[in-house]
Amino acid sequence: MSTPMTDLPVAPGDWFEFRSLGDGLTLITEPHVVPLLRCNIWHVRGRDIDLVIDTGLGVASLHQASRHLFGHRVAALATHVHLDHVGGHHEFTECWCHRLEAPGLRGADPAFTLGDIDLARLDFPAPGYETGGPALTALPAPDYDLTAWQVREASVTRELDEGDVIDLGNRHFEVLHLPGHSPGCIGLWEADTGTFFSGDAVYDGPLLDGLHHSDRTAYARTMERLLALPVQVVHAGHDPSFGRDRLRELALAYLERLDGPV
Repeated sequence: MSTPMTDLPVAPGDWFEFRSLGDGLTLITEPHVVPLLRCNIWHVRGRDIDLVIDTGLGVASLHQASRHLFGHRVAALATHVHLDHVGGHHEFTECWCHRLEAPGLRGADPAFTLGDIDLARLDFPAPGYETGGPALTALPAPDYDLTAWQVREASVTRELDEGDVIDLGNRHFEVLHLPGHSPGCIGLWEADTGTFFSGDAVYDGPLLDGLHHSDRTAYARTMERLLALPVQVVHAGHDPSFGRDRLRELALAYLERLDGPV
């Protein structure tokens, strides 16, 4: 087990940052998590139910920190079950994910802790990301025990598939199955507004397709599909939001890369 994080400073202020984007949408981030593992957490306020899209690394309690946002019933949706996206799912009564990802959320390995993460020794390629240091740049509290952190099992209450509708009462999102990064990656498409929550299917940063369960052929089909999606704005799993022109640039760049040496 690596122990390079024990000398980290304590984070000043709150662990999470909140930024309202209007229209009932809030971006929640963990600024003291390194970019490779710093997931965008999206809170969408609905008339009948609130939706939390991904829950971050789970270093601190997302549910407790976000209670001021929740108006009523709330569900946590996982765009996929990589540890940086589902660390807080166990805190929510309702957890949704694609059917292919559900076993991973239900069967998280409680023996794996943050003390086991050493980005200097990754077992997958992450070109474009700094991977020579620890997963955190600060600790949430002076007595925080890295080995006490774990991806905890969550109760999956809804298994999603292509074409399912997420109905918040006043907003409706269609589930798009977008495999490649992982088998059960999904995005949420709101046709009325052209809003697309893409998870890790596409984001404005180095796309990772070298994981043990990644599929570059499937990823290429996903990119071809996204080229035809008439988006206005993409709210992704990492990095800043962007529009249709940038989506096309990212998708075409990926397809062109696959045409060359992999």
